[in-house]
Amino acid sequence: MTQTRFPIGLYGVTPEWDDTARLLDAVRQAAAGGMRALQLRRKQLSRAQRLAQARELAPLCRELGVVFLVNDDWRTALEAGADGAHLGRDDASLAEVRAAAPGLILGVSCYADLARARELLAQGADYIAFGAVFPSSTKPQAVRAPLALLAEAAALARGQAAPRPAVVAIGGITPANAGQVAAAGADSIAVITGLFEAPDIRAAAQACAAPFPSFQA
Repeated sequence: MTQTRFPIGLYGVTPEWDDTARLLDAVRQAAAGGMRALQLRRKQLSRAQRLAQARELAPLCRELGVVFLVNDDWRTALEAGADGAHLGRDDASLAEVRAAAPGLILGVSCYADLARARELLAQGADYIAFGAVFPSSTKPQAVRAPLALLAEAAALARGQAAPRPAVVAIGGITPANAGQVAAAGADSIAVITGLFEAPDIRAAAQACAAPFPSFQA
């Protein structure tokens, strides 16, 4: 099996829930269904609130064998004991974070921009994320990244040294369309609503994870 720097399969992204106990329970259910990585994405919290939630999630993810990242805020990732951080266009540069925190797994948003992906791969990104691949209720104005783009991104990633970076797809992904995204070339799918707002989180996780070669029911 191809060795990647980031887990293959389902990458859960947290909803905007203030109820941490509810979130921890949902993460347990998702992990039981096959979720391999989790990103704390809390745009509406203060840094102190985000850190508090991250400190609850980090040990749980270690217990569950789930790779844990924090969106936007690499310093919070370090303080909370997370495995990594996800960086967008308006966050700190990948080179800056890599120099300051060499041990973190670093993923980057590439939107629909292959040139950006090439640049960030050269700087050592552990995964390159593209989306929205489908209309997204979380980011309805997000640029669209067609499924065909994922094949080009996969070719870029395969050209890197092993273990190679992963290709992540995000945006409007559900159990119903996860297979299309995997077939198009994504190593991992980032899912918020289709996972955590599902009536049965474990079953949704299983359905999202099933198209990927690392999935074990």
